[in-house]
Amino acid sequence: MLQRMIWNNANVVKKDFDIKTCSICLTSMELGQGHAIFTAECSHSFHFHCIASNVKHGNQICPVCRAKWKEIPFQRPASHLPNGKSRINPADWPRDDAWAVRSLPSPRLDSTRHVSSLFQASEPGTFDDDEVLDQQQENPQQNVFEKDASTNNSIGAIEVKTYPEVSAVPRANSHNNFAILIHLKAPHSSGGLNSRNQTIFSPSTQNSRAPVDLVTVLDVSGSMAGTKLALLKRAMGFVIQHLGPSDRLSVIAFSSTARRLFPLRRMTETGRQEALQAVNSLTSNGGTNIAEGLRKGAKLIVDRKWKNPVGSIILLSDGQDTYTVSSPSGSHSRTDYKSLIPPSIQRNGGTGLRVPVHTFGFGADHDAASMHSISEISGGTFSFIEAEGVIQDAFAQCIGGLLSVVVQEACVKLECAHPNLLINSIKAGSYRTSVMADAKAGSIDVGDLYAEEERDFLVTVNVPVDESCDEMSLLKVRCIYRDPISKEMVSLEEDNEVKIQRATVIGQPIVSMEVDRQRNRLRAAEAMAEARAAAEHGDLTGAVSLLESCRRALSETISARSGDRLCVALCAELKEMQERMANRRVYESSGRAYVLSGLSSHSWQRATARGDSTDSTSLIQAYQTPTMTDMVTRSQTMFFGNPPQRKLRQAQSFPARPHPR
Repeated sequence: MLQRMIWNNANVVKKDFDIKTCSICLTSMELGQGHAIFTAECSHSFHFHCIASNVKHGNQICPVCRAKWKEIPFQRPASHLPNGKSRINPADWPRDDAWAVRSLPSPRLDSTRHVSSLFQASEPGTFDDDEVLDQQQENPQQNVFEKDASTNNSIGAIEVKTYPEVSAVPRANSHNNFAILIHLKAPHSSGGLNSRNQTIFSPSTQNSRAPVDLVTVLDVSGSMAGTKLALLKRAMGFVIQHLGPSDRLSVIAFSSTARRLFPLRRMTETGRQEALQAVNSLTSNGGTNIAEGLRKGAKLIVDRKWKNPVGSIILLSDGQDTYTVSSPSGSHSRTDYKSLIPPSIQRNGGTGLRVPVHTFGFGADHDAASMHSISEISGGTFSFIEAEGVIQDAFAQCIGGLLSVVVQEACVKLECAHPNLLINSIKAGSYRTSVMADAKAGSIDVGDLYAEEERDFLVTVNVPVDESCDEMSLLKVRCIYRDPISKEMVSLEEDNEVKIQRATVIGQPIVSMEVDRQRNRLRAAEAMAEARAAAEHGDLTGAVSLLESCRRALSETISARSGDRLCVALCAELKEMQERMANRRVYESSGRAYVLSGLSSHSWQRATARGDSTDSTSLIQAYQTPTMTDMVTRSQTMFFGNPPQRKLRQAQSFPARPHPR
């Protein structure tokens, strides 16, 4: 007897069903409904048209248990056979490639609403028809005040560590561009993994995390026909199944124009079923108007009457915008990508909204430059889905982060602790930084952090001569942020003060391993950006040379000689990029997207999908958090109800950090 999880608001109820359900779409396979049924040797059952897409491309592996099938569904629809059973072919028989890929069947609803009514309903002029928030989560405008992290009962405090480049500088010497590493680590989610392996994705822990308003903007142009659209529907089904009753979802579909399938709706049991119904009924046709899709998605975010603490937009496209960034001759206007993004969701748009657009380039024909620009301008990440089958894993990794936000509006404040000390630079990738005119203070606008996510920033200062002391205070570091659950601002109890020794004579200085490895990361990211610029100007040989020079330089650093995993990962990534710049054809088909996705990952220090992998054991997945790993594993093992009964490995790119000096 199959146990299926039924989510009703914040409660979890288990019900038993004697009727089998399709292992792909989780809907009933009751005989007499006109659907053919295929039962594999491993005992998992599927609607015939659900499994057809897999078999069409020669996939003989069960999508649930990964068992290899010896027999596969016969290509002729089985509705002509008695009792709705499908015929089977031995797996080694020749197969006709003329399969018809169909969308997943819609769940049966108690409501009388039909798919056509969802699509044909006229859109209001203002998108303020969003569903009211969960009353347990709703928190109207309140007086925001600053409090101590020690009194914060919602989540733990951000961990702040500092590492000076060396621990001592001679008194009689000055030291320009002295590096100080500031390391942040977000707390565990209060709903995170526990001893019983219950995770934040369980509806029973919904109230222990910040609920999300998610808008997905999906390309349904003609090029998405067939397998791509089927895989997109399946990936969206996974997302819908993992949103809780306090989360809200809206879907925008775009081709030549854009339409809202349904307003922001809570993902209760009914909400999820109606969302699945709408997504499963999508069809592909027309051109690619990314700008119109984003405009409608941004309008939905701006017009909503209610606001969950976390808001985000997911944009997926497999093509190039043929309406906004292309000239009449068809050549790209490379400098006009900003026109794709409504000002309301641009980081510098002046609206105060913090709604990143996480973009996904699907396949070899998408415009990687535009998708990367959209993500950068809005504060999101860009992922490259090279292998079509990875789309669900890529979405899973993204929502694994969005469903684990534990810190918002984080800001690091820097203040020189010595009267003659000056801040020279702040190296923070894509994060906004500022240094006061007198170079005595500065700040880093960090924004949101996922559970256990880490950030590293390098600050350089000019250390003056000082023969009057044995110890010198260099920098005071303070972190403030908003708790997304309590909505209150949190300030760490004490400033973190960076100090070094000032002695008359010191021995050979020992450079901090932590500082060295972050220098390597920044050096590699700079080399990637320079190589990309060279490649865009047609100099692929020069681009490869830049990457190789950086790789050799990294291999000579102290962290590389000690076998540091981050350095090994960076060298492997640089090597991969060289191979993807072997010639113009390879660069155009995959190299550009791979490099830009890598740059996005390093500039935000956040995991992206690159190529065909979101594997947490991959060396390049240095920024994948435990909750991202958990969600990707769920995707790969196709668990839609109870979580896997095993403890998951964390990403292994970062070893345990030594204690700061």
